[in-house]
Amino acid sequence: MIWAIELVNMFVGHQLNRFGILPRTLYGLIGIPLSPFLHGGIWHTLLNTVPFVVLGGLIITRGIGEFLEVSLFIILVSGGCLWLFGRASYHVGASGLIFGYFGFIVARGWFDKSISSIVVAFITLFLYGGILWGLLPVFPHVSWEGHLFGLIAGILGARLAKPE
Repeated sequence: MIWAIELVNMFVGHQLNRFGILPRTLYGLIGIPLSPFLHGGIWHTLLNTVPFVVLGGLIITRGIGEFLEVSLFIILVSGGCLWLFGRASYHVGASGLIFGYFGFIVARGWFDKSISSIVVAFITLFLYGGILWGLLPVFPHVSWEGHLFGLIAGILGARLAKPE
């Protein structure tokens, strides 16, 4: 779905990105559920695709219901926090959701303390621990706030989730 929306968005000159999160504006509220599906271009979409598939795939192994619950929770909580506290700029992309998946998987290992959750958490840290550099406000066009709030939402979601 992300790729289909990106192709349409590209065709219209990325005008759909105005439906991203624009913090502290009434209009920007629509971006909370929509922003993970909007991207700034092909490269942005491509960079989000692999971690979305891998990390989302790890979560979906626990069941489609949990995957949908976790995804919705991360989208709403991280998007709401970004709307409240983010800098005044349009925020788009699945990065917040990806950071949320990362936080959820690693925190599940901590909270569940089951062997399988701990192993998956360590594998996730090994493969994707480098994304934590995305929490630093280095590039003005990168929503580090979205990354941070996604990570926090994922950790909170793992804390609130039923134990394995």
